[in-house]
Amino acid sequence: MTSAITSCEASQALREDDVLNCHTEGPNRKKGGQSRSPSSNNLVYSILEVPPWYLCILMGIQHFLTALGGLVSVPLILAKDLCLQHDPLTQSYLISTIFFVSGFCTLLQVFFGVRLPILQGGTFAFVAPSLAMLSLPTWKCPPWTLNASLVNTSSPEFTEEWQKRIRELQGAIMVASCVQMLVGFSGLIGFLMRYIGPLTIAPTISLVALPLFDSAGNNAGIHWGIAAMTIFLIVLFSQYLKNVAVPMPIYRGQKKCRVSKFYLFQVFPVLLALCISWLLCFVLTVTNTLPTAPTAYGHLARTDTKGDVLSRAPWFRFPYPGQWGLPTISLAGVFGIIAGVISSMVESVGDYYACARLVGAPPPPRHAVNRGIGIEGLGCLLAGAWGTGNGTTSYSENVGALGITRVGSRTVMVAAGCVLLLMGVFGKIGAAFATIPTPVIGGMFLVMFGVITAVGISNLQYVDMNSSRNLFIFGFSIYCGLAIPNWVNQNSEKLQTGILQLDQVIQVLLTTGMFVGGFLGFLLDNTIPECSRQAAEEEEEEEEETMLSLSLSAAGGLAGETSRCTDSRVGLGVLL
Repeated sequence: MTSAITSCEASQALREDDVLNCHTEGPNRKKGGQSRSPSSNNLVYSILEVPPWYLCILMGIQHFLTALGGLVSVPLILAKDLCLQHDPLTQSYLISTIFFVSGFCTLLQVFFGVRLPILQGGTFAFVAPSLAMLSLPTWKCPPWTLNASLVNTSSPEFTEEWQKRIRELQGAIMVASCVQMLVGFSGLIGFLMRYIGPLTIAPTISLVALPLFDSAGNNAGIHWGIAAMTIFLIVLFSQYLKNVAVPMPIYRGQKKCRVSKFYLFQVFPVLLALCISWLLCFVLTVTNTLPTAPTAYGHLARTDTKGDVLSRAPWFRFPYPGQWGLPTISLAGVFGIIAGVISSMVESVGDYYACARLVGAPPPPRHAVNRGIGIEGLGCLLAGAWGTGNGTTSYSENVGALGITRVGSRTVMVAAGCVLLLMGVFGKIGAAFATIPTPVIGGMFLVMFGVITAVGISNLQYVDMNSSRNLFIFGFSIYCGLAIPNWVNQNSEKLQTGILQLDQVIQVLLTTGMFVGGFLGFLLDNTIPECSRQAAEEEEEEEEETMLSLSLSAAGGLAGETSRCTDSRVGLGVLL
């Protein structure tokens, strides 16, 4: 499955961190006998090497499983606002569609984009503006769609209710993706990155996840016991057991069976926790420990509330463009999704450089980055056409998996793309994930959204947080990103201009926390003067020399004025 469980016939083997890592033709040789570059000496397979076909399949499946949590989460988050809360069959169709499109976009990125082993999948950057658009009065779900007893999922009326909403999302995503393609293929991304720094990126990414606390809390609150166990298992596997290697038997051809070690808990913490919690819910359902009454607390933790999905879902279903009808376009939706596009582009550029470093490739040149962003825009266009309700972006989780497995082969990522395509065609696969009990999803969301928030904040390591300027910009941006959308949601009538489309644009933008916080961070970071640390130190030295000379010449001399550039001394004093 990974480098840690790869058997070898050659006599050369490396032992690192008590894990046997082998290569069929030696750790420092390519298939053709050429030496690897020094930067890739610690890789089992470098970017241009081709592992055996069966390893490609197994490692491709591993990449699929690594991205599984993020891929499944996006349709499940959007389900309620698409009026699909009580239609798990359609949710399974959306999951299958996002699998299929992610596989297709992965192949495009590997062959024609930045040409690094980066997996493409649904993006959380589009979730916030999508929810903001669907919260407009025009698109709020009718009350009857929220009542399971009143919903007939096969009725034309219900079908039209959710399809017209996803068609609106499709149109907005397709138009916004054209902006991303323009920025990428024209080379504008390099120009924009000059002005987008950590103080813009940190609040933007953090506010992708922070406003979703309500959704995560409500799902977990269906049964806090199940949700807490899911959280406990994820934390246990990902933090406490991540360095525990599990013995794995390896058998190859006529050779003897060998035992190697595999960091199972480090690679699949979310998947293992999800499966164990899912199994527990099944046991509690079979034994009727969980309540059977639909109105009782914890009923939605039962696995039989969505049990008919597997039987109703087709074995094979081929997603196709326009499967929900002809996309519609509104100005408000387009502006909102463009905010998500900018956030997605910034994150992807960072992923490109991280991926290149991990697979032993040189830093991607500017034209490769431009091409990668352009292809991601094309991927978002295809995602909109197919109707995933979301776009596509580079998956940081899979970039991290490259560092764990030390398998940087581009062929493996091609295999992962093919696995995603196949999973999207098998209808029963998507249906199975649509039956995950709600509190299990809530527990997973609490951990996942917390990590996304922390990833955003971690960008602050690249700026001086002893600076009152930087503290002010980040604190003000992220707080306004929470406060302003909350106020606008409660007082939308006070922002009406009399022009319906303008009102919708204003409401969507101001209720999208990542736009509010990101815009303020961008504006303040590029307008507030910054005192460099070197200038501050030089001024301090000059001040000390002046003070010394004054003290020697006159005992009662005037003290020099304290420099306002030394932010670590001033603190919050500049604000008071």
